[in-house]
Amino acid sequence: MKKIIILLAIALLPTAGVFAQTTWKVDKMHAQLKFTITHLAVSDVEGVFKDFDVTIVSSKPDFSDAKFTLVAQTASVNTENEKRDEDLRSPNFFEVNKYATMNFTSTGITKVSGNKYKLKGNLTLHGVTKPVIMDLWYRGTITNPMSKADDAGFQLTGEIKRSDFSFGAKYASPILSDEVQIKANGEFGKAN
Repeated sequence: MKKIIILLAIALLPTAGVFAQTTWKVDKMHAQLKFTITHLAVSDVEGVFKDFDVTIVSSKPDFSDAKFTLVAQTASVNTENEKRDEDLRSPNFFEVNKYATMNFTSTGITKVSGNKYKLKGNLTLHGVTKPVIMDLWYRGTITNPMSKADDAGFQLTGEIKRSDFSFGAKYASPILSDEVQIKANGEFGKAN
């Protein structure tokens, strides 16, 4: 009987690591959530969200099973122009009094090559939820020489269409492009 229990314990050991998940939280000092849109078809305008949180949950060291969750406070939008930012916070765009957050929850991740992935998920913007696919680059994990803790780095890029989210409909192309480029960079530390 003792041998059976020992053999059963040994058989279960390899599966124990499969279920061990690690949660990673964004280091806000070393992260940026940025967007770019084209104005009058001749120049780009860039902006950032100053207040956002991102969480990653993964059980694999290469993050090939990672699940990402993002919550950005829409009132934190900043383009370095107060008049434009006020318009972006108004019902013309983000309508921050009604839609205080923009949310992304990943639904799948597929390895393309090396540390490059396609990240699928649902983006909720201006009260509309749509599936999106973004490019994700896992830049590696390193032991931070200052904190002595592990830090993982990621870059996310992609494009969304304003029309998919009924966003800024008052400003049709060519005043503002329908396409909005997204770029996010961040370092993440283990939360558990």
